[in-house]
Amino acid sequence: MPRICLKTAITAPLDVVFDLSRSIDLHIISTEQTQEKAVSGKTSGLIGLNDTVTWRAKHLGFTQHLTSKITDYNRPSFFADEMIKGAFKKFRHEHHFEVVGNQTLMTDIFEYESPWGILGKLADFIFLENYLRSFLAQRNKVIKEFAESGEWKNILK
Repeated sequence: MPRICLKTAITAPLDVVFDLSRSIDLHIISTEQTQEKAVSGKTSGLIGLNDTVTWRAKHLGFTQHLTSKITDYNRPSFFADEMIKGAFKKFRHEHHFEVVGNQTLMTDIFEYESPWGILGKLADFIFLENYLRSFLAQRNKVIKEFAESGEWKNILK
């Protein structure tokens, strides 16, 4: 099962970074390239333990729906979401937060299993893992920009 690990150092308070990471509204902003929209479940505000959200987005040229649920939650250091319905066979996305000096270190651990057996493994190798890594890195870039610039105040009201 592929595992993507990204670390992002953000010069902002831990609680701000934590809340931006679970903001439906910021997720929509950070994924404009895939036109993601929350279409059911929690569709705005901050997602929390046992909340679900269904996303509609265009990935790799196809409109897809994916429903995930917050399955673990320990404010302000950790939460995890898992797919309960969607294109993957399964996935789990862990979000870890810790203070390091004057920064918050945000660590994403994204583990997934593609459908379609050996064809899915081939897709992982050829393009899917890189696509997902780039998608997550872009999202983290937006979280960092909002947290460090003070724009977070427009999201976390």
